[in-house]
Amino acid sequence: MTQTGYSFTELTEDDVCRLAQEVAFLLQPGDTLALEGDLGAGKSTFARALIRAIAGNSELEIPSPTFTLVQSYETARFEIAHFDLYRLSDPNEIDELGLDAALARGIALIEWPSRAEGRIPLERVTLRLDEASEIDRRNISMSFNGEFATRLDRFAAIHGFLDRAGWGGASTAFSYLQGDASPRRYARLIKGDGTRAILMDSPQRPDGPAIRGGKSYSAIAHLAESVDAFVAIDRTLEAAGLSVPHILAEDLGNGLLLIEDFGDKVFGSEVRQGRNQEDLWRRGVDALLAVQASPPPARLPVTDDTIFELPLADTDVLEIETELLLDWYWPALRTSPAPEHARTEFKRLWQPVFDRVLKQPKTWLLRDYHSPNLIALDDRNPPQDVGIIDFQDAMIGPAAYDLVSLLQDARVDVSDSLEKRLLDRYLAAMSVRDPAFDKEEFLFGYAALGAQRNTKILGIFARLAMRDGKRQYLAHMPRIWGYLERDLQHEALAPLRAWYDANLPRNLRREALSI
Repeated sequence: MTQTGYSFTELTEDDVCRLAQEVAFLLQPGDTLALEGDLGAGKSTFARALIRAIAGNSELEIPSPTFTLVQSYETARFEIAHFDLYRLSDPNEIDELGLDAALARGIALIEWPSRAEGRIPLERVTLRLDEASEIDRRNISMSFNGEFATRLDRFAAIHGFLDRAGWGGASTAFSYLQGDASPRRYARLIKGDGTRAILMDSPQRPDGPAIRGGKSYSAIAHLAESVDAFVAIDRTLEAAGLSVPHILAEDLGNGLLLIEDFGDKVFGSEVRQGRNQEDLWRRGVDALLAVQASPPPARLPVTDDTIFELPLADTDVLEIETELLLDWYWPALRTSPAPEHARTEFKRLWQPVFDRVLKQPKTWLLRDYHSPNLIALDDRNPPQDVGIIDFQDAMIGPAAYDLVSLLQDARVDVSDSLEKRLLDRYLAAMSVRDPAFDKEEFLFGYAALGAQRNTKILGIFARLAMRDGKRQYLAHMPRIWGYLERDLQHEALAPLRAWYDANLPRNLRREALSI
């Protein structure tokens, strides 16, 4: 069995806690972490720091499971089962403690794993803690078995990157930031003097299998496969005077960035805490107008020697995204695949809509311009008072897409009256900016792209629940259907509205998905 390792020497207690924070960043459900070492070696210190890092609570009380043998913690990431097998009288008792069930729900953190005599998973991370040359110092060796070996390189790359950038060491707190549907991961770093930064962990995404015309889904949908896209777009928007995170350090080969921390005033969470939604969304509209005032270059520099080509929105990307409804939502709702006749008619009805909307004037299409990715920067003047943090999948395309993404926010209710007021604000500004602005054609594009986006989101949220076990996204389905029904009221979308009513009638839209 493949086994590889990594060692740390002469660590203080603070160093041990920082190492635990970095290990916590890489863990995922189903992982087993075994802690070996003599009494007093620091296993419990490491365990407490790791649990607090995963929970995102540095003050969390962590009682020793020495007598209970297992203590469980529910966190936003996953459940943690902390086992202490020192008093285990019989290795067979490990089965009664619920190790298998714990791994199905989250991770297992096991002190004294040798007491289980081979009854814990062979594929695991093992950390051994020993006294160093001084009584208050520790040496820690890490070994990874099986699949975990592939993660060691990532751990080492992150550790080295942060050290080189001046953000390593025990004096800098390292905490995981809860993400959403993205495969990227983020951590917040805070130095002793309060200086903050965000680590973006975005490894090169392998291209998937060819599904159409010799291309993978990500290639057809123009999804960024490396961090180069973020770097190129970020620097272009920053040069145009927009508030995007300043890049503090980079390791493009490993897909690692250290970027400016805009804080926690995310639009969605601010509204949930009682802040005035209309004020925030108005700022979002004005910031979007500022983004669209700067024409997007087709070729953007990444480094002196590397160019990123900003993709053009086309029929293929719009089509394959809408088909997510048929590929994932339909079978989750009806427990059977979409019949070929329904699929054929669906694609036929969408085609003229795509043809028409893609003839509209082109600008930046950031693609995820909505509340989880917008941060209120109250100490800055407009339009820089909105921090924009997600744009690596941007394209050149119709202006209405990002506006409808904001005004039909997938995570936060936007009333039809608020939507209309802010849409009118945008239309008025564009009419002043461009005398040739076609309001009626824009309104068609707004409805069409809203219907396309909401159709896509229904499919994505079903996929997240079915494939990835992220059932929390199902709670947003009624909101998405509400927006989609608004969009389909446009007279030019009447044939599509008829398809949805016939194949996914309103009574079925209220049904829970079979997941």
